[in-house]
Parts: sequence; C-alpha cells; structure tokens
Amino acid sequence: MLTNAPRGTKDILPDTVNAWTYVESRIRDICDRYGYHEIRTPIFEHTELFQRGIGDGTDVVDKEMYTFTDRGDRSLTLRPENTASAVRAYLQNKLYADGGLQKLFYIGSMFRYDRPQAGRMREFHQFGVEAIGEASPAVDAEVILLAYDLLKSFGLDGLTLKLNSVGCPSCRPVYRERLQAYFKEHLTSLCGDCQSRYTVRPMRILDCKADAEKPFMAGAPAITDCLCEECSSHFEAVQDHLRAAGVSYELDSRLVRGLDYYTRTAFEIAYPPLGAQSAVAGGGRYDGLVEELGGNPTPAVGFAAGLERVLLALEQQDLLPVQAPAADVFLIALGEAAAAAAFPLLHDLRQGGVRTLMDYAGRSMKAQMKQANKSGARYAVILGEDELAKHEAVVRDMAESTQETCSLDDIVKRLISEVKS
Repeated sequence: MLTNAPRGTKDILPDTVNAWTYVESRIRDICDRYGYHEIRTPIFEHTELFQRGIGDGTDVVDKEMYTFTDRGDRSLTLRPENTASAVRAYLQNKLYADGGLQKLFYIGSMFRYDRPQAGRMREFHQFGVEAIGEASPAVDAEVILLAYDLLKSFGLDGLTLKLNSVGCPSCRPVYRERLQAYFKEHLTSLCGDCQSRYTVRPMRILDCKADAEKPFMAGAPAITDCLCEECSSHFEAVQDHLRAAGVSYELDSRLVRGLDYYTRTAFEIAYPPLGAQSAVAGGGRYDGLVEELGGNPTPAVGFAAGLERVLLALEQQDLLPVQAPAADVFLIALGEAAAAAAFPLLHDLRQGGVRTLMDYAGRSMKAQMKQANKSGARYAVILGEDELAKHEAVVRDMAESTQETCSLDDIVKRLISEVKS
C-alpha cells in the first residue's frame, strides 16, 4: 500500500519530535564539553568501504546491508554504521594534516535489513563519537565516560558498563587457536552460522545470540588470558582511569562486538529494564581501520548509541520533558475586516520573538477559542467589529481566566513584554 512507509521505517511526527530534539541537544552539549566537533557524512557510500572496513563474512556485510547499483554501474550502500564513513572523511579531507587528535561526533540515520522490533528498526538513528590519532588508554576512558555521562545525565539509573579487551593482531591468533580447540568438541551443537564462523572468525561465536545460553558457552576461554604485554598494560590503564573517575564496571570476557575492526578495548553500556534490547551504547578501539582504508597506521577509538533505544528507556522511566505549548498568543479575528487587521499584528508579534497563531478559516468565536485552548497559548487576543471600531482588542489570560482591553497601538509591545517576563 503506497500510503504506508516501508517496513522497518517510522515517521517521526510533530508530537514526538520534541523528545528527539531534547536528546540531540543533550548530545551536542556534552560533546561541546568534551571537545568533540560534529561531522556529517553521506547517507550512502561505495560498498567497498563497508566490505573493507566492517569485514566480509560479518553479519552486517553478508546479511544486513542495503546495497544497490546506480546508473553508472557503481555499487553503493546505505550506511549501516558511521565509523567507516568518518574514517573515510578523515582521510579524504586530510583532517590528519593538523596533527594530533581529531575528535568527531555525528547524529544520523543508519540502515540495516533486520527483523523490526522495539528499539531496532531498519532505518535507525545513531549518535557516535570517533577519536582518531591517539593511542593513549586515557582516550579510551574519555570516550567511555562521554557515553556514560550522557546516559546518566538523562536520569537513567541502573546502567551497567561491560568492559573487555579483544587484543591485537599479535596476540589474537593465540586466542583464536584456543577458541577453536575448545569449540571443536561442541561444533555439532553450534548453530549453522557459528559452524561457519568456527573456521574463519571463531571469536564471533561468543557474540552469537542463538548459542548464548548453551551450557558449554560458559567454559569458553577468556581472551584476557591470551593478551600480549602491551594489550594487557593498555587494558589495565583503561580500568585505572575509569576507577579514578569513580565509574564502576564489570569485565565480560564474551564481549567481542560484532565488527571486524575492533582492537584492544571493547565496551558496552546496557540499561537492563529494556530486556533483550538492553544495549544502548557500545564501541571500542580500532587501531587498524585507518590503515585498512588506505591511510597511515593511526590509532582510533569510538562508540555509537542507538537513539531509538535511548528514547525507549527515557519513555519507560517517564524521563522525557513535557512538550511545550505550540503558541504563546492566539489571535481570534471575527470577520474579514478584523482578520485583515490581525494579520500585521501576527507578523509583528512573531518578529518580536512571540510564538503566535491565528485562524485563517473564519471560524466562529467558539471554534477559535477551542483552537486557542488546544494550542496551549497563554493569551488569546480577540478582535471583532466592535473592538476594531474602538481601535482596541480584548486580551484574555487563558491561565487566569481574566481579560482586559488594550489599544491596538500598544498591544504588540505589551504582549512581547508579558510573554518574555
């Protein structure tokens, strides 16, 4: 049916936009305090960017991407995540030329073909940050704290921060061998996807939802037992910074994230009352991605948060702000002459910063008063033939149920003063 939006997408209507802008304003405020600057990347990119950045064989690349061929016979993909796009922009626009740490954030739509459910849509919205150009574990901690502080600032209590290290290309092969040795005897008990992952990406087995509760999963070896000295020291330093900041966390050896580019630190912040979709933010370090996409070896770390899940959590806990009234003043004009006289008042009030509405359909007094009430306006200005003849209008205080007359020469200045006070 052409009047329905595609499955997995959703209109954000005027009565809910207020909640989105509230969340987005908080995001911009905290990013400003942490020194992160907004970047806006294209909604579609060359498909190869995600194949190389996210990794062939991942669920995102193999099963979830919206890929199409354009009229120039080029393969393009709606972005399924934004880290690869941010790194591409970093390289293409030579953001590295200034040297040092580039601190970026973004807010935007992402697209994945998945089964729609609460907090997970096919078009979904993410906020994320990317800190590119610094290997210090203090930057890992800063990124984690930014995500945690943002969620806490909304009033969400009971957040859980899970932390792990996924090692580096030096120590990960050791862990890979241990995993394969462990899962070899359980291979026939794994789901079909994990049986395929066993050979090429055994760490991905730990992230599988289908096998998560099977008894043998609890005995899988922990990657932290296989970390090289550098990765181990880095991970300890990240934890030291978090403890110094007074943030509690729990170590989770099965936290590996779902994308190939992660190295060393991996983290996830969950809000348990959301149930199965409790993860609201997650990320980690990706020191090899810039080089994979054609740049020089460059350390980087970041995270993304799903805005639908954040909004769902805020709605459940009644933490969203009450929607502001649509207007401060509603002009009620009775008759054509009154409507003509009211229109310049409408413009002057708006020019003065007052949110002002009026009826254009020539409805009755009763109908227009109903509109004024619905708009939430504090003041209704009534202008009819009698008032027009006296060059005045009735100003009704809707909250106090009082009214008085005012000269048309003074009414704009008075209302601007009343509203602003």
